[in-house]
Amino acid sequence: MDNFSEDTLYMRMALREAEQAAAEGEVPCGAVIVLNGTVIGKAHNQTETLKDPTAHAEVLAITQATQAVGNWRLNDAVMYVTKEPCPMCAGALVLSRMKKVVWGMTDPIRGGAVSKFNILNEADLNHAVETEAGLMEDECRFVMQAFFQNLRQASKDRKKQTRQNSDMD
Repeated sequence: MDNFSEDTLYMRMALREAEQAAAEGEVPCGAVIVLNGTVIGKAHNQTETLKDPTAHAEVLAITQATQAVGNWRLNDAVMYVTKEPCPMCAGALVLSRMKKVVWGMTDPIRGGAVSKFNILNEADLNHAVETEAGLMEDECRFVMQAFFQNLRQASKDRKKQTRQNSDMD
């Protein structure tokens, strides 16, 4: 299998994780970590479920991966994630010594990898992480946009229902 096919396969896995997050009412971000052709970690956002602000897909996948290999260093591992990592997740990628991170949609407002902050290649840090942006960007963006459109619509529906109920009183 060539790199393009492998990259697409792993990003599709990350997208499935993102879709699972959306189904659970979480911001739809999914991550998969691969080492030597083997998936060693995969997760989706669980901040609401776990009531934990650090329960981002990237952090949870890193925890799984380090447990799988029995080492906190993931020197040769590659993460596939549906959205550019935030500053916290970018920091975790540096600290875990991740070789590379590949993401779908860039986050120009909160991106910690290269967009808003350049944490993955900050010269003053002890490790740099290779980056590749835009893999399956349209699909990743669609899942994110659909989630927030549904959230906004549900909010409008609740407000409408509240008005209707108060009109009946």
